[in-house]
Formats: sequence, structure tokens, C-alpha cells
Amino acid sequence: MNGLASTPASAPLVLILGATGSAGHAAAGAFLARGWRVRALRRTVDQQASGPEWVRGDAMDPDAVARAASGASVILHAVNPPKYRYWRELGIPMLANSIAAAKSSGARLIFPGNIYNFPPDAGVSVDEQAPQSSVSRKGKVRVEMEQMLAQGAQQGARSLVIRAGDFFGPGAATSWLLAAMVRPGKPPKSITYPGVPSVGHLWAFLPDFAEAIVRLAEVERGLPAFDVFHFGGHWIDPGIEMARAVARAVGRPDLPIRPMPWTLLRLASPFSFFLRELLDVEYLWRVPIRLDNRKLTAVIGAEPHTPLDEAVRRSLLPPTNDPIRS
Repeated sequence: MNGLASTPASAPLVLILGATGSAGHAAAGAFLARGWRVRALRRTVDQQASGPEWVRGDAMDPDAVARAASGASVILHAVNPPKYRYWRELGIPMLANSIAAAKSSGARLIFPGNIYNFPPDAGVSVDEQAPQSSVSRKGKVRVEMEQMLAQGAQQGARSLVIRAGDFFGPGAATSWLLAAMVRPGKPPKSITYPGVPSVGHLWAFLPDFAEAIVRLAEVERGLPAFDVFHFGGHWIDPGIEMARAVARAVGRPDLPIRPMPWTLLRLASPFSFFLRELLDVEYLWRVPIRLDNRKLTAVIGAEPHTPLDEAVRRSLLPPTNDPIRS
């Protein structure tokens, strides 16, 4: 184990599951920046001079999660099955382990959510009480996971859910921005936009989202045993403006913007599990679903918000040496 020497032992401790993933990585940096001690569970551990306190373990191992949670004030459950695979088979038991660890340790469990929970007709302004009748496989699992958290809170495992739109940010290689719209590290010849150009789309810049998580963690003791918040993020309307922001970020505002070849993806989907899972949430690119963040801002104040062009520019920068992911 190792941690930041400048962080006092009396500082609050957060355990992060999934610290090498997109949301967990951003949150680890945000917690460290605000003076928290950060402990991170990982299957393989290389000793480092800085960054989180790494502990060896697997989120599928309930004993490992419980040991890692000892002494923690907050557990951030930011671990997801890789490549969209086995959400139910892996996602449900991993969350069950975190709920059990929150109950035994007394820590507050924070769960980053998304908009998969909502159906195509959810509406342009969706608050925390909106019906969750997802039409996607992953969305149904997400609804079930949130139900687990609500039930766990009744049995002593306090938790918070903070839902957001599509992630993008530095190092978020699996985001729609970097995985579908433009390939980082190569001069783009065009930009692919997955959605209907005239329809608004919700994005969440990871550093902003992580900062909101930390602010919630800092006031969690004054919140109910279970609560849900919506992160407003970047509502881009019309959605095509995101592609134009990418063109500006790479210094080529004249770059052609091409549609995502959804028809070809459907034809290829019988041969690709990954494509089938992408098509499962295609509807989110055809309808406007915007999260109402008024409840969140009433608790943490103004939501962290990086201007769009700066956020996109930072997202497209080449990766640097990173003690959290190394």
C-alpha cells in the first residue's frame, strides 16, 4: 500500500472500485485534489510513489471489498463489466459486494448512474422521480441495481446515486467521443456523429462529474439514507454542435461531419456482441433526454461546468504519464 505523503492520516478516506476506469479515475484525482485519502481496489498492484493507496483485490470477491472498505467514509462504486459484456452476471454481484461492505463499514456508497434507465419518451427535462421503464437490456439492469441500493439503505447500507449523460474526458478511451466520433492521436479526415443532428444530446465531462461526486461526498451525512441526484452536464442542442466543437478543437472547422452508419452496424451485429450492445441503446441518439439538476445544485451549489470547447480540447489531448492508471 502507498498513498500521498502530503495527505494527513486524519483526512477522510474514500474507497474507489474501478479507479482505472473513466469515472473512477476522474474521481480519484478529484478526491485527492480536495484532500481526501484515496484507496483503490485492483486485481494487480504495482507499488508507486504517489497517487492512491492501492490494495490488491477483486470487486467480485466480497471479502476483499469488505477488507478494503475498513475505515472508509465513502465507497465509490465505479466499476463496470468491460466491453459491455455480462452486465447482469458481473454487475449485480459486484454491486452486492459493495452494498455489503457499506453496511459493515458504515461508509456511504456512491453509485454513478446514467440515462439508460429511461425510455425513449422520458422527455426533455427528467427529474429524479421520473418513471424508470427502460427498453434496453443494460437499462433494465441499471434499474435493478438502483433498486438494490434503495433496499440496501433500508438495511443499513446508506447510498447515493448520481445520474449523468454520456461521459467524455481526458483518457476516456471508451467514450462515444473517442471511440466513435474521432480517433485520438491521428489527424482526422472527418468526424462521425452518432445522433440525429437536430436532436439534443446530454454529455458529462468527467472532471466536472467527479467534482460533483466529491462535493456530494462532503455533505453526505446530511442526506437521507438513500437519495438520487441528476448531473446536468453539457446539454448540446442541436446535438451536431458536439461534432462542430470537435472540429474546432482539432483546428479544422471545415472537417466534414458524417452520420454513424447504423444500418451497416445492424447488418454486422449478428457477428459482434459489442455491436449488439451498442444498438441496444441507439434510441438515446434519436430522442432528447435531458436531466434536471436542480436538486443537485440545491445541495452542492453551482454545478461544476467546464466550457464545451475547453472540455473537448482536453478530451482530445494525447495521454500523459498517469500514476493512477500506470
